Amino acid sequence: MDRAIDEADGSRRGAPGRRAVRRAARAATLAGLVLAVGVTLLPAEAASAQAPARCRAATGPYQWQLEKYLKLKQNGVQSEADCVAIRTFQQRHGIKPATGQANLRTYRMLLIVQAGTTPNKARRCPQRRYKVICVDRTRQLLWVQTGTKGKLVMKPVPVRTGAHGVETRGGMHYIRKRVRHDRSTLFGNARMPYSQYFSGGQALHGSYRDIYDGGGSHGCVNMRLQDAARLWKLARKGTHVYVFGRKPGTKKRNHAVLTDDELIATTMWGYEDGSAHEEPQGPPVAR
Repeated sequence: MDRAIDEADGSRRGAPGRRAVRRAARAATLAGLVLAVGVTLLPAEAASAQAPARCRAATGPYQWQLEKYLKLKQNGVQSEADCVAIRTFQQRHGIKPATGQANLRTYRMLLIVQAGTTPNKARRCPQRRYKVICVDRTRQLLWVQTGTKGKLVMKPVPVRTGAHGVETRGGMHYIRKRVRHDRSTLFGNARMPYSQYFSGGQALHGSYRDIYDGGGSHGCVNMRLQDAARLWKLARKGTHVYVFGRKPGTKKRNHAVLTDDELIATTMWGYEDGSAHEEPQGPPVAR
């Protein structure tokens, strides 16, 4: 009798414990369902967030060149597939903004990529036992080589040479003067860091402006700041500079009739149309 009463009391005392266990089980089941739903949804949400936006850039001025290099259909007309391929190229080579348009900045990077480790494949820049800074006006590139086999000391970098009428003077020169922190005395006191003069007022120097603006300098070889700083460390007074080729948009000059130096000496500040006649008189110092 006493044992039966004890068992009944124990059963009543255990009821709340069993209810707590059941509540905990239900909560665990519900949490599992929530977690399962979350695991199911998160990848879809992540995929949606990572999906690239549609590429809608218009046809660029260098569409043909990019299509050819990227092995796309060459028709000179931008398609979404073209845009995606060009945008991928821009992202790979750090071009910002990477819009997918075949613009000048992208084409200039293409020239660097194509030049690679053999920018002097055509042997246009003399290969000598001494160091030579090569300035290619046609491709708007600069590199440094040394030795009779043209060993690269500095890989190709983009530059901006003289515009029509004030072309950077061609031929073999050498660095005559170096000024780490220089300023233009003619063009708004513009800063010209890492200036290395090789022909009169024409110098290799860094620029705070966009060297991809499509125009040209007043004769100097404009460089990105980081490239000018590196060249400054590689060169010294007496280092040879060889300028060759022809910048797009400038006229091919008959050197038998008019040399670079004669052009500067016989025209108003080197502008064939005399458009710079308002500049003060004196030697043509370019920016």
